[in-house]
This record gives sequence, structure tokens and C-alpha cells, in this order.
Amino acid sequence: MNTVKANMTNTKMWVLVIGVTVAVGIVAAAETRRRRRRKAIFKEDFGAFVQRFQILPFPQPPPPAAKQTLAGLTFAINDIFELEEHVTGFGNPDWARTHEAAEKTAVTVTALLKNGALCVGKTVIDELAFGVSGENMHYGAPINPEMPAHVPGGSSSGSAVAVAAELVDFALGTDTTGCIRIPAAFCGLLSYRPSHGAVSMIGVLPNSQSLDTVGWLARDPSILLRVGNALLKLNTVEPRRARCLIFADDLFQLSKIPKQKAEGVISKAVENLSGYQPQQHINFGQHIASNVPSLKGFLDQSTNLQNGNLYIESSLLCNDFITKTLLWKTELSKRQSRFVLDMSQSKTLSS
Repeated sequence: MNTVKANMTNTKMWVLVIGVTVAVGIVAAAETRRRRRRKAIFKEDFGAFVQRFQILPFPQPPPPAAKQTLAGLTFAINDIFELEEHVTGFGNPDWARTHEAAEKTAVTVTALLKNGALCVGKTVIDELAFGVSGENMHYGAPINPEMPAHVPGGSSSGSAVAVAAELVDFALGTDTTGCIRIPAAFCGLLSYRPSHGAVSMIGVLPNSQSLDTVGWLARDPSILLRVGNALLKLNTVEPRRARCLIFADDLFQLSKIPKQKAEGVISKAVENLSGYQPQQHINFGQHIASNVPSLKGFLDQSTNLQNGNLYIESSLLCNDFITKTLLWKTELSKRQSRFVLDMSQSKTLSS
């Protein structure tokens, strides 16, 4: 009997050893395949692109028209910009499968094509542009050319990688909460995020319309400037320099920092600058009320409040901002949930 039990124990032990060995072998084989695939991607395009194609620039206008400022440059765009007759995937294959091709090209892309640049493809983004790591479960994370073992940053990960790997001269992306600046920092690039509304968002899928803006990345600062001139329509006239420092005394009352301390720090910062006139003081509320009569009612209300109440009012404004931010997050979650539900229903119907 003891011999039988010993044999059974030995059999179980061998089964366990064989099972562990097989499991380790499967894991090792999967890791080997993953590394080979990653190596192949690394050699091809660093996993930066969702689609590769060529959209030729507009032809150079005849003289006396000026030469196209971006002639000879190549660029890529996030899979969030619309291109005529192309489906915008938004970082999700189900989104791409359930949406029609765009009827028009995004205004920013058209502006670059008109200035002579060649578009060579669409790049990977975080799914629905909602992330800052640059990872995408459907397309994988583009490989950071500067530090291959680390993430490239997102959500404009593919655009940053394409520029850093010298696959293009510059690339477009969007910036909501750092989605251009973060991958630029991670991949060792230059980037520019213009003020909200400074560049047209027509033809760009929104993540948060109150924060979204188009941005761009480049290795060369001169190219970054040329793209900016094309998209921002900057005038070459030298901007007028400020000559006078004006303190809005009533606004400093809303700060916890004493007005005298803030005034001293600012004054010291500009005292060595040449050409400045003596500083002036104004009441900003009265200035607005006298120049914009329709807003005078706000001044009448504020003058009846003490400093403590003004502080409370500013706190309420902060709370209002926080509340709106939470509502935005809730609404975004609902949008994503509805999208997932629509996907499951469409799959059920198709099956």
C-alpha cells in the first residue's frame, strides 16, 4: 500500500514538473515572438504609422506668387485629423469600421498642403486620444527611438516617434492636457502648443472641445517656426513692445499674497529692463465698467462685498471649475460607454 502511495506521489510530482515546464516554454515562446515582432516593427517604421500613403502638395502658384514655404518637407498626422475619402480611426479599429470616410480634409492639413508639404501617413494615438503614455491596445505602443525600453508619451505618440525616427520632417497632433508636449519631451523633440482657438480645429475629432488645440512637433527649430507661420498666419511685422507696467489693484485683493509683496517682486523683475515708463495703478473693475457698460452690473455687485467675501467668491469659482471638470469626465465616460454598447449591438446584429 505504501508503495502504491509513493508511486502516485511521484506521478503527481512528474505531472507538476511537466506542466510547469510546458507553461514556461509557452511563455518563453510568446516572449520570443513578441521580441521578433517588435524588432521587425523597429526596423520598419518604429510602429508609428496606422496608414502609409502620399497626399501630394498643391502645385506651386505661378509668379509673382511667393514660393511655398514648406516645399520639400514631409509630414504625418495623428489618426484624429480628417482626410477626404479616408476613414478617421480615432485610435480604435471599431470606430474606423463603423464610421464613413471623411468628405473634407481638415483645415490645418489643407493649409500645409497649400504651402508645399507632402503628407505621408496617419500615425498611432492613444485610444480616442484619451491617455498620455502613448500605448494603444489595438495597434501597440510606438517605439521611442531615443529610449526603446520606455514609452514614447501620448496621446500624439505616433507623430512624435515618426519625427524622432527621422521618418518625416514634422508632424501634427492635438494637445488637450499635454498630448503634444509630453511625447515631445519623451522623444527629445521640439513642440508647440498654440493658445486655444488660435489654430482651426475644423476637421479634427474632439476629445474636449474646451481644451483641444492643434499642435506640431519637429527636430529643427526653423521647421517648427515655418509650420507655425503657415498655420498661425503670423505677420512678419515686428510686434510692438510693452512700455508700461500697469497694476490692477482690485484684482490683487483676490490673492492670498499681499499686494505690496507681489508688486515688489514684479517691479524688481522689470527694473533692469530699458525703455519702461513708471508703473501705473488702475482699478480693473472700474476700467471695464467705463469701457464696457453692459458689464457695469458686475462691478456694482462686487463693490458691496468685503475682501473676505471676495475670497469666498473666488473659491466658489474654483469649485465651479472643479464641478464642470467632473461633469466633463462623467460625460466622456458616458460617451465611451455608449460607443462600446453600439459596438456590441452592431456585432450582435451582424452575427
